[in-house]
Amino acid sequence: MRGTRSLGRQFGWLWAAFAVSTAGTWLAFDAFPLIAVLVLHAGTTEVSVLAAAGLAVGAAVAMPLGPWVEFRSKRPVMVAADLVRFAALMTVPVAYALGALTFVQLLVVSVVVAAADIGFTAAGGAFLKSLLPAQDLLVANARFESTSWTATVLGPPLGGAAIGLFGPVMTVVANAVSFLLSALGLRAIGGKETPPVRKEAARTGSLLDGWRFILGHPGLRLLFFNTVLFNALIMAVSPLLAVLMLGGLGFAPWQYGLAFAAPALGGLVGSRLARRLAARFGEHRVLVTSGMLRALWPFGLAFVQSGTAGLVLVMVVEFGIITCCGVFGPVYATYRLTHTQSDRVARTLSAWTVATRWTTAGLTALWGVLAGITGTRTAIALAGLLVLLTPFLLPRRDRAGQPVAEPAPTSAG
Repeated sequence: MRGTRSLGRQFGWLWAAFAVSTAGTWLAFDAFPLIAVLVLHAGTTEVSVLAAAGLAVGAAVAMPLGPWVEFRSKRPVMVAADLVRFAALMTVPVAYALGALTFVQLLVVSVVVAAADIGFTAAGGAFLKSLLPAQDLLVANARFESTSWTATVLGPPLGGAAIGLFGPVMTVVANAVSFLLSALGLRAIGGKETPPVRKEAARTGSLLDGWRFILGHPGLRLLFFNTVLFNALIMAVSPLLAVLMLGGLGFAPWQYGLAFAAPALGGLVGSRLARRLAARFGEHRVLVTSGMLRALWPFGLAFVQSGTAGLVLVMVVEFGIITCCGVFGPVYATYRLTHTQSDRVARTLSAWTVATRWTTAGLTALWGVLAGITGTRTAIALAGLLVLLTPFLLPRRDRAGQPVAEPAPTSAG
């Protein structure tokens, strides 16, 4: 079958590196907030600052990375980003063992890791595009999406068990080691890359070039606003839903965890279906349809009640959202790569990620204030109503420009 065919040894190592680092990240899910609360006895404000800083400040720190990465070999950048994350995370268990761990250190490490994440993502997207022909990108992105959702299902429960047995610091060690293993996997790919040749002789390039390219492309511009707004609104609701379920509605922590872990199976299902649906109905139709369907679900979270019925409602809504996102994700990632020239991929992906993280941080803070004024349930409902508007920001017709013409991919081997 086409879906199970090999994409080559080099992609195999890239996929393995992605899988191990993603598993480590989800294993250590919420480790920093737990360390802040259980070890450093931080309050609600400090934990909120810790969560927001990694998004906002990390994105600001990463702004120069996209232009810097653009005209360099991507694999060494990815290895360096993995090693930076490994080194930064390992300072946490070392400081803990010495009795010197502080909240400021957690804050700095979260910023460094967030910035390295953006650099890795920018380099990784460009490297994938150079590694595979355009017709294989959807297959590759579907495999990455499937791997992510598998880690989402398995990681937090295993991480929770590990935290119960060994404490939250040990999951940070596991996450750090996963980045070291990822770096080794990337090194095993071997071969040489030929970085894109700079075409703008009179300009040095900046992240603004990424935003200019996005806003100047009809299809990418709409997709940019759609994904940034959708993701930010979903993330802004997450802490409010936690307060509502664990506080006012009296759900136990294990019920709250189950409500979001089990529906993640929908992401695995959706990512497995994405390529088949695209082959049958066309990538553009699948992109628009899944983008519309995923917007229909979040409003239902405003009606959650206590008890089994409320728990089932959250699980059904989350399953619907995540399944649609599982289909949407790889098709969207492929569309973005195929409509971006090779000498703009790193800047474009960096600009996209920075905008997403800033918007998420801003809306998360705004919705926290809104919930204090209007009530938690009302704020969740308002976010759901705004999400219903996001399908209007999808490229409705496949006239937003054909995939850019590219030379044959340069082999890394």
